[in-house]
Amino acid sequence: MSFEPKILGFLCNWCSYAGADLAGVSRIQYPPNIRVIRVMCSGRVDPEFIFKGFRSGIDGIIVMGCHPGDCHYLEGNYEAEMKFSMVQQFLEFINFDQRVRLEWVSASEGNRFAEVVTDFTNQIKELGPSPTGREKVDKDLLNKLKAMEMAAGSYRLRALVGRERKITEEGNVYGEIIPKERFDLLFSQSIYDEYMRHQILLSLEDDPKSVKDLAIQLEIDASEVLDHILVLKSRSQVAMEKIIGNMPIYTNVMEG
Repeated sequence: MSFEPKILGFLCNWCSYAGADLAGVSRIQYPPNIRVIRVMCSGRVDPEFIFKGFRSGIDGIIVMGCHPGDCHYLEGNYEAEMKFSMVQQFLEFINFDQRVRLEWVSASEGNRFAEVVTDFTNQIKELGPSPTGREKVDKDLLNKLKAMEMAAGSYRLRALVGRERKITEEGNVYGEIIPKERFDLLFSQSIYDEYMRHQILLSLEDDPKSVKDLAIQLEIDASEVLDHILVLKSRSQVAMEKIIGNMPIYTNVMEG
């Protein structure tokens, strides 16, 4: 039996959803694998929705919005681009980055909508079923997706996404314009840092651990783990529970 992927589509109300409607009334053929969620703007697609989709076993997720410059809300699709860049960088850590796509489809592009859905469906068919859709799912993979979901909702990353255009085009609070290349490096480093920190938080939810234990589990250097622990302590998210010998043991103290 051939594999038929489960694809989730987030479509902007004003352009891509209308494009999908045009494809339908024009009887343009495309694979029936996509299930559509209509949103008012592609910029309203929270990265957390995408990680939740993959955690539930979806094979591929596509976001469609208005062409740049045509957004009904002026700059919503620029924010969608930033969010999508963040999502892709997160998903590269687990080789899921080819399971997502961002496309621009206008209300008059019924043919383009069909072509995009067909191409993406074929791409997911080549990749095969998502590992999260199997009966026995790797718990470590689900935890990594959960860490991404939590990290994407962190204040630090939300602030960078929301202020990217302002600080690279207009300047920060000190009037300094940050070069795009420098911002991109900061953004990528922040994505990695928040991902590792939220993996630590999830691990410490299970049971208290030492820096050495976390380093072994996450396969990173102990000095890097300690740096993350110090940041999490400053945020009042972790605390030292006890000392065994001369080794501090840390625990997650976040409410809920």
